[in-house]
Amino acid sequence: MIRLSTLFLAFSLLLMSCRGKTEKEPVSETAEADTETTAQTEDAEIFPVSHATAVLRWGPTTIYIDPVGGADTFAQFPPADLILITDEHGDHYNPETLEALADQKARVIAPRAVANKIPEGLTPRVDILDNAAEMQRYGITITAIPMYNLREEAKNFHVRGRGNGYVLEKNGQRIYFSGDTEDIPEMRALKDIDKAFVCMNLPYTMTVEQAADAVLEFAPAEVYPYHYRGRPDVSDVTRFAELVNAGNAAIKVVQLDWYPGEAY
Repeated sequence: MIRLSTLFLAFSLLLMSCRGKTEKEPVSETAEADTETTAQTEDAEIFPVSHATAVLRWGPTTIYIDPVGGADTFAQFPPADLILITDEHGDHYNPETLEALADQKARVIAPRAVANKIPEGLTPRVDILDNAAEMQRYGITITAIPMYNLREEAKNFHVRGRGNGYVLEKNGQRIYFSGDTEDIPEMRALKDIDKAFVCMNLPYTMTVEQAADAVLEFAPAEVYPYHYRGRPDVSDVTRFAELVNAGNAAIKVVQLDWYPGEAY
């Protein structure tokens, strides 16, 4: 039987050959974000799916972040061991997709507001994680980071305490997914983040300038703009990269393909 790791290697090689992309120099010298199809650490591979949705492969463990779009969207990936959901909005939580994906073995980690909406048949698989709480699953420590809006006109989009960003830690590596948030103190206070996936889209989350300013404060080794399509505009991720590297050239900005088939 072909091992899952072999399938992942083949999938990664196929992506690389189809897109023909190679890693570029840091943004501070090119004024453009690095463009990749996957982001890799020593033990982790991150596959962008769309907008806020990603698949994280960490050793033998497969994690789906905010899976939406139907089960067929994930057909090329192994079944999830863990599913993390950040918020109740439709671009983060879709009950039909969740039921289709979690019908085998996956544990679902979600904030209480989302857990209350999950179909009853899945509730035995759900772990509720409140803001600032943490748990361990599959050797990964998962910490719920608050995510909410600060601007008065946007406070009802994401109220404090309802949703979760997440910090995932294993073998000393720390990966942060912001979920939908502005540049809140809890984000700015993060420490020792290796990879940060940071949202930036109006009117729902924050501006490019807010995102860059927050990143410069908590200074991850690498930052990946995601969740940057707004309504009606798409955030200028090249401008984000310029701002980050003007303030700290040591932070590597990497642009993954979150919107396949789109020009941005």
